Amino acid sequence: MSGTPGSVAIRTMLPHELTTVRDLAAAAFGHDPQISRLLDLLRASWAWDDNLSFVAERSGEIVGQVLYTQAYLDTQQQLVDVLVLSPLAVRPDLTGRGIGTILVTESLKRLTARDEPLVFLEGHPGYYPRFGFEPGRAFGCTAPSQRIPDAAFMAFRLPRYRPWMRGRLVYPDAFWRADAVGLRD
Repeated sequence: MSGTPGSVAIRTMLPHELTTVRDLAAAAFGHDPQISRLLDLLRASWAWDDNLSFVAERSGEIVGQVLYTQAYLDTQQQLVDVLVLSPLAVRPDLTGRGIGTILVTESLKRLTARDEPLVFLEGHPGYYPRFGFEPGRAFGCTAPSQRIPDAAFMAFRLPRYRPWMRGRLVYPDAFWRADAVGLRD
């Protein structure tokens, strides 16, 4: 467990906490059932790794979560294992207090020891660059769907990144089955 400012600790989610995390994420996204479905589908898929689900805990209560799942980057040379950050959620009554910032910062630090070279996301272009996320297209990566706005498709380079790692992100099928890719009209 890692201590952080404001008595919030970041740690790996325990398997029995999935329901709590699912409920928190759904609440953070306006009780959108699509988020719960996405988490359930990811949990049941090849893309899930228990070591990639992080929670923010305060006074014994989970107040935030961030999930990374495995995906592929389809490069000219080979398929490259990468990660996708989705979702990031903070309990609605605690937004704006830095919990999301702590979650992303601490979890990205832990990912530097892994073999994956990149972390991708669909996210707000005004929020994620503060952590070092860059537009995916800036270094030759393309989104898995044309429904993802260019400004929202971002990547974070981990230590094992190499410049030849350019190509299209391939999401796990759980994102497609949950219809959690890009924007719909």
